[in-house]
Amino acid sequence: MIRHVIIATVLALSPHVLAQTAPAPPQTAAPASPQEAAERRLQGLQAELRITEAQMPQWSALAQAMRDNATSTDALFRQRANATQSMNALDNMKSYAQVVRTYADDTEKLSAAFEALYGVLSDQQKQTLDTLFRQQATQSTQPLSR
Repeated sequence: MIRHVIIATVLALSPHVLAQTAPAPPQTAAPASPQEAAERRLQGLQAELRITEAQMPQWSALAQAMRDNATSTDALFRQRANATQSMNALDNMKSYAQVVRTYADDTEKLSAAFEALYGVLSDQQKQTLDTLFRQQATQSTQPLSR
């Protein structure tokens, strides 16, 4: 469960923005993989933003960054999951540090691709994304229900 939460975070532009606020096509079953989840999020966001043909190069770069993040993060978590039972506390901490470094590197790549896309969006498309980010920021600062 925690693995899926962290993967969703890594896939997002800002903690959980694309992962949770972009509409996805109707789902009949849970995604089979983080890559499939990323594809669903991308499809929903592309439809909501109404990406034009002229914006496709920047959109494609963003989409590829999200796909790459899903793949690298999934591989890292699989590797960590397979090793945790034999890790001592120091190895565990180092493994966690690797997760954080990968998250930071992936987020930086995603941010660069997002900046390029944002630069070619119409004012209406920017407003849609700005709203999604604001909604997510509001949701992420709410205390958990008890």
